[in-house]
Amino acid sequence: MIEEAIVSGELAPGSVLRQEQLSERFGVSRTPVREALRRLAALGLVSFEPNKGVRVRTLSFDDLREAFLVRAELEALVTEIAARKWTPEALVELEECEKRFARLTKEVRSHEPGGSRRSLMSDWMRANHAFHDVIYRLADVPYIESVAKGARRTFSGPTVWAPVDDELERLYERNQAEHRAIRSALAAGSVAGARELAHEHVMHSFELLTTILEHVSSDWART
Repeated sequence: MIEEAIVSGELAPGSVLRQEQLSERFGVSRTPVREALRRLAALGLVSFEPNKGVRVRTLSFDDLREAFLVRAELEALVTEIAARKWTPEALVELEECEKRFARLTKEVRSHEPGGSRRSLMSDWMRANHAFHDVIYRLADVPYIESVAKGARRTFSGPTVWAPVDDELERLYERNQAEHRAIRSALAAGSVAGARELAHEHVMHSFELLTTILEHVSSDWART
């Protein structure tokens, strides 16, 4: 539950996590809270700081780029493996995920500032993950999946939203089109094509995310 709060953006990067407050919030003793925080630290989502407690990790540009580089390589590999195992049933499921992601992307691109932004961006990110999770499930490579998803989990805060200008419009549109292209390559049995598209898609997602962050805060530096 704490992980979900971090990944959803409810607990923002840099937030201090106090054991007594978490114990009260979840109605448990401090022992399971301490264990949960240790597990989150192992996942790279929080850090223990001397005399300060536990903070939700704040990533630099280089940290984020490294995580996406790992994701790009592993998701390309997973997509290649899945392409050799593809089934009509999986293709139908992937198409449904693609359609949901397309609907949410359209909503994000047209959305005005308001109270529902956080929920919308969380739904958009989950729809994105759902698309790729179909491919992970079909590939059936648990260890590779766990490492890749660890890198995917590194960035906390899918609720980050910025007003969509021409640049972001183009990046969102490309992101959505790449899901369609990956599905088409898998349907056509193009193993090499699916792998290459998956790699490009992850790195283009990095470009989209960093552009959003730059729009949100001029203080977010590439250091």
